[in-house]
Amino acid sequence: MGAGEPHKTPEGRLFVGGHWRDEQEWPLARALSTPYYIHGDGSLSSEKPGASKPTSYRFDPADPEPTLGGNVSSEGALMLRGAQDQRCTSVDWHCKGTLPLASRSDVLVYQTVPLEEDVEVTGRLIVKLWASSDGPDTDFTAKLIDVYPPNADYPAGVDLNIGGSIVRARYRESHQRAKPLTAGQPEEFTIEMYPTSLVFRRGHRIRLDISSSNFPRFDVNPNTGEPLGQERSRRVALNAIYQDPAHASRIVLPVIPKGSPR
Repeated sequence: MGAGEPHKTPEGRLFVGGHWRDEQEWPLARALSTPYYIHGDGSLSSEKPGASKPTSYRFDPADPEPTLGGNVSSEGALMLRGAQDQRCTSVDWHCKGTLPLASRSDVLVYQTVPLEEDVEVTGRLIVKLWASSDGPDTDFTAKLIDVYPPNADYPAGVDLNIGGSIVRARYRESHQRAKPLTAGQPEEFTIEMYPTSLVFRRGHRIRLDISSSNFPRFDVNPNTGEPLGQERSRRVALNAIYQDPAHASRIVLPVIPKGSPR
């Protein structure tokens, strides 16, 4: 996907291009696991981070980040399936206003500079996130976004979601056994999205959004650590994301070298 010249189709959809390609294996042996590190200045790059203080945000379960498209099977007013511009519209019932999701104070945005050449990503999408919270439990979400530059059809550009997933902090080590967080202690979390095959075109940016909710695709965590389905209260969590040499948060992308043989 993603190799076409972007424009608005007669049906009002974003044309991204793409084609089918035969392969002999999965995952692709020629894919290079390439880490893109987050940095305290909001950048995303293959360079390891330098010294930086963690970035904190307040996650209020009463005001979760809304789901705008994604790998979901529902269709209709609840949420649309498939890729979607990450900007709220008047028809998104769970949005407040029409601002981009990136403008929310509980969404941390990390993005590359405009790409100098096409980058193909085909395979698993894995985030290694160093984070902490001030309570016994919370969620951490990750979203991979293809940032389109402005053009005649889309003068504000497009923030197109490619993948997204979540981890419930107390189940970071096992889905069967809960382990409460120690307040303020950074730990490494693994967030794996569905695999993809996409070309980030020259001039686009690769973006990683970090937050703590994606509703209604995922249940909202009340941040209390109460048993699942038996929550009777909720609290605002102060969460922190780390981006320093000892806590190198990153997304690992399966990059396909240009011209590599199949």
